[in-house]
Parts: sequence; C-alpha cells; structure tokens
Amino acid sequence: MADYSNKAPGVYVEQVSSGSAPIAGAGTSTAAFIGIVPDTVKNPDGDAIAAVGEVKLITNFTEFKTAFGDFSTDSDQSILAHAVYGFFNNGGTRCYVTRLARATTSTTDAEGVVTTTTDYEAIVDISGALELLEPIEEIAIVAAPGFTDATHYAAIAVHCGHMKTRFAILDTPRDLDAYTTALAANGSAVPATTDSAAVYFPWIEVYDKATDDTKYVPPSGHMAGLYARVDAARGVHKAPANEVVLGAVGLKYAVSSRQQDGLNPHGVNVIRKMNGAIRVWGARTVGGDLNTEFKYINVRRLFNYLHGSVDRGTQWAVFEPNDAALWAKITRNVSAFLKGVWETGALFGEKQEEAFYVKCDAETNPPAVRDLGKVVTEIGVAITKPAEFVIFRLGQKTSSS
Repeated sequence: MADYSNKAPGVYVEQVSSGSAPIAGAGTSTAAFIGIVPDTVKNPDGDAIAAVGEVKLITNFTEFKTAFGDFSTDSDQSILAHAVYGFFNNGGTRCYVTRLARATTSTTDAEGVVTTTTDYEAIVDISGALELLEPIEEIAIVAAPGFTDATHYAAIAVHCGHMKTRFAILDTPRDLDAYTTALAANGSAVPATTDSAAVYFPWIEVYDKATDDTKYVPPSGHMAGLYARVDAARGVHKAPANEVVLGAVGLKYAVSSRQQDGLNPHGVNVIRKMNGAIRVWGARTVGGDLNTEFKYINVRRLFNYLHGSVDRGTQWAVFEPNDAALWAKITRNVSAFLKGVWETGALFGEKQEEAFYVKCDAETNPPAVRDLGKVVTEIGVAITKPAEFVIFRLGQKTSSS
C-alpha cells in the first residue's frame, strides 16, 4: 500500500491488482477441417493454393476459395469444399483448414483399362495434420470429411480425447445402407466406442456448382456449422438435434423409424427427411449407451466447455504463492463462473449446491502436491441429474514450482 503520511488531506484512489480475472467462457464452435486437395488445383485467380502442412484460418467461403480452390470436379477437393461451404451455410463463423497430399492406387481390368482411385488407407499424414492443429487453442470441433477408415476414426477421436476440449464429427462410408450400418455398428464401418466423437449417417445430397447437378457429400462439415448455430442460439448444453441441415436437398439413403431403432443404441446419429426438411434426428456420442453419463453429445461438449474455460481462466495461478489465499481466490473465481453457467440452465439443480461444488484447500493440496509446484482444484458438476456430480480435478503450476 502507498504511503500517504506526507500527502495533503483528501481522498486518494489506489489501484490494487487482484492477480486474477473473472473466468470467461471458452469458445465452442471454431472447427478444424482436414481434407485432400491435389497440387494441380488452382484458386479462382489461377494462383497456387496453400501448401501441404499449412494451416489456414478461414472466416468465409471466399477465403477458402483463395486458399484451397473453388468447387471443382476433383472428387477429393470437392468433398472438402462442400464441407467448408456447408459449415458456413449452417452457422459456422471460424474454422482452420489444412490439406493433405493425395495417395492413389491404380488397377487394370481384363481389357487393360487403368483406373486410378484415391487410397485413403495409404494416407498416413492425418496424424501429422492433427499435430499441426494442437497448438491452436480455440479449436473445439474436428472433422476430416471423407475419411471413413477405422485408422482415421481412431486417430481423430484419440486426438480429441487427448486435447480434452475438442469433439470429433465423423462420417460413415458413402455406400453403406441402414441395415449394414446396424450390423456393423461394432465393426470397422462404424467408429469404435468413444465419448469424444459423434458419427452421422447417411451422406446428404447437395447442389454442386461445378457440375450444375446434385451430388452426395459427407455431412460432417454441415454438422459442424449446425453445432455452431445451436451454440449461438441456445448454448452448448442444447442438443444439436431436431435441426434442419441447411443446403441439403436429399439423402443417400432413407432411414425408417424401425431402422433407426437399431442404430440409436450404438450412437449412430441419423439424418432423416421429416416434414419436407432434412433434419438431424439423433444426438449421441459413438457407442451410445456404453458411454453412460457422456452418451449425449451436448453433455460431452458442455463438459469440454467447462474444463476448457476453468483451465484457461485459472492460468494466472502460475504467478501466485501456493497458500490458503490462492485456494480461496481459485474457489471464488471458479464458483462465480459455474454460478453463471447454472443460471443459464446448463447445470441441473434447483439450488446452487445441487448444481456444482468447488474444492481447493489443504485436502486437495497436501504438502506432497505443493512440493511439486502444483495447485489442485476438485470440481463437481451436475450435468445430467441434480446433486449427481461428474468430477474433474484440475492442476495448475504455481510460483513455487
């Protein structure tokens, strides 16, 4: 405190830093897209596109065309273009895009005709692309439209689980009917059980500017935009279901209620034509019922939001001594943030005590923990039922480390 003993009589205002700031909610709608764009593709000005391994921030489709080309007849580039266009058309505002090189396989039939196709299984760069996305904190949704191999499913889901604040949107293969999907729900045609991802079926029909006709495309890009739209209108705790997929004019396969009954338990989210519109009619994580409290997309994403917000909002603790004053400050800040979340209706419970609790004290921070230069906070949130808490522990470094 300043020394005022030699000052003239009067009122003096002194600014005192608390060392912390209120916790701000983390973003939930910034997406990342990984796709294949051949080097031969040019942008509308005839210039070269972004290099393989370069990650570009895209805020509208015009920027995408400059970096990765317009709609084209190239099957791989077209998939990525439609995904990003669908993202913005459905409510997305920011995304990061990176492209991979094309791997091809050539086959020769009995008449000597050579057919060259993209070999998705041979593309191992997806792990490298995911690594490029790691440092970009604002990414909350990850999709690789058109990648439907089990290896790619696993890589994307593991990445999102590792990052703790990201959620994957996956596509089923294009030519996979509802009966086959149900039978293969625990096989390679559908991703392995994970609460860090959702999968959508079937592919959607959209207008294709390059051919002046319609074509079927994977729905992950459109769904990422739909997530952003629902987040902005209702909040991340609202399920992204019973919503119209804007830009979709049809479906690769029609799915009946009876067929969907076989898909729901496995967490395969169906897109259906209902009342003349193409709607999302499911909101489960991959594996569905096996994921217990995280079997619904909105519950998983709400938890990601809470974890990311509190983690980033308590980084200031690194500059503070690890003592009772710090514990009280963390408890106060986190409680104030969670109270605001509860007041939006995102947490269950008529009373604050039923909705969440925050514990940061000598019990969560014994001498052994403090000696490691860590401060540990235990947080419980009621995301499915009042007073039934899902608990996570958050550790930050402190100045004593």
